[in-house]
Amino acid sequence: MTQVLLVEDDDVIREATQLALERAGFRVSTAADGLAGLDRFRAQPPDVALLDVMLPGLNGVSLCRRIREESRVPVLMVSARDDSVDVVLGLEAGADDYVTKPFDTSVLIARIQAVLRRSGWSGPEEDAFVRFGDLEIDRAGLDVRRAGQPVDLTPTELRLLLRFAESPGTVLSRDTLLASVWDYAWGGDTRVVDVHVQRLRVKIGQERLQTVRGFGYKLRAEP
Repeated sequence: MTQVLLVEDDDVIREATQLALERAGFRVSTAADGLAGLDRFRAQPPDVALLDVMLPGLNGVSLCRRIREESRVPVLMVSARDDSVDVVLGLEAGADDYVTKPFDTSVLIARIQAVLRRSGWSGPEEDAFVRFGDLEIDRAGLDVRRAGQPVDLTPTELRLLLRFAESPGTVLSRDTLLASVWDYAWGGDTRVVDVHVQRLRVKIGQERLQTVRGFGYKLRAEP
């Protein structure tokens, strides 16, 4: 599981964000101020750090600089202010991305995944080979088999399946899938997700991808 360090001084935002990240399959450690965040970072190095800009003790920009002195771990800055000066300061301090409050948690999750991909940060090792019933996925070899037979997937269908396989049993919204599979900056129609999910279902089994009405889709570990 990807380890996230969340440093946020607002109790409500911190708890809500932590819950959303954990539901998406992340493991989350938290701190309520910059100094505590630095201590937590050193004690339990994360795979990605999510830092509020306005923190007591040590502000988010300074915390980002301290982290950058010790690690190349991806860092996202979060702030209620979208002033260009704040954005520039955060990026110059070594942040990889910037998110403005209030944010949709599905978009935040997609931004975290995107920055992890762009940075090349490997994080914890994942099993290269996973199985869901009669569906077998070789992540390293990009090979998919169903009941022992090869499944011919397009590149987009393969990326979509791999995204589902990252969080089996977790409901992923259309916006999350659009952002993480098609790139979060692409302002496309979410119906493209539905089309590709239907095509993928034909190839891996209708029962494998479940529709959660009003929310999105999830990969069922067992049919």
